[in-house]
Amino acid sequence: MRIFDPHIHMTSRTTDDYEAMYAAGVRAVVEPSFWLGQPRTSPATFLDYFDSLLGWEPFRAAQYGIAHHCTLALNPKEANDPRCLPVLDELPRYLVKDHVVAVGEIGYDSMTPAEDTALAAQLQLAADHGLPALVHTPHRDKLAGLRRTLDVVRESALPADRVLVDHLNETTVKEAKDGGCWLGFSVYPDTKMDEDRMVAILKAYGPDKVLVNSAADWGRSDPLKTRRVGDAMLAAGFTDDDVDLVLWRNPVAFYGLSGRLDLDVAAPDATHEGNSILRGGE
Repeated sequence: MRIFDPHIHMTSRTTDDYEAMYAAGVRAVVEPSFWLGQPRTSPATFLDYFDSLLGWEPFRAAQYGIAHHCTLALNPKEANDPRCLPVLDELPRYLVKDHVVAVGEIGYDSMTPAEDTALAAQLQLAADHGLPALVHTPHRDKLAGLRRTLDVVRESALPADRVLVDHLNETTVKEAKDGGCWLGFSVYPDTKMDEDRMVAILKAYGPDKVLVNSAADWGRSDPLKTRRVGDAMLAAGFTDDDVDLVLWRNPVAFYGLSGRLDLDVAAPDATHEGNSILRGGE
């Protein structure tokens, strides 16, 4: 089973996770830029974070045979903080980088006017740079957030078939599908989706344009949830080809819209800017 986790926050994970993911079949990941848990207070901290997603994290991933790409954006939660808004002016110089395969995570947290403005501006940036967009649907009032998202997408220069709407569930999947977007589902131990619910959605709506991710981060999460979904699909009667479509070919097709997806993993250099990850001698 080959697995591409299309939404995972490896900055928050350990090298043990990389090792376990590889053993489970994970060969590629996309890491969206996101809220780090504690509010950032200046644009400079975003830029250092973006640099790490483009340098340090691919270096770590390559040591374990995993291809690493990222998506960059001002996330919805911090779009409400005026101190962070200058990040929007800095994004264009980052969106031309080779391993940036989408603009994201963008979308809604509390559905404020500031979030409206940031979402519209970043959909325009995606269109301007020939990139698809990864959209975060809110944890609260999810259906209202989805509908508002689809309205903004329809008003933008970015076609719906270049938009991946993530964190969907049973209440939002139909309207997202009808809206022409790609469909993203995050599978968590306690919140969002679980394996059985994911299998039920796949039975009801089919595997086309469906991406399953772990969204593993600094909270209680599991970077092996993609594998667990694949196993649950097989147990429920889906074919190996169905599993490969959901866990590999669909994410390859979506992020391939960027023209920048490179799934060949070259052996990394001995160090990244002087850091080998090793501590001490042999």
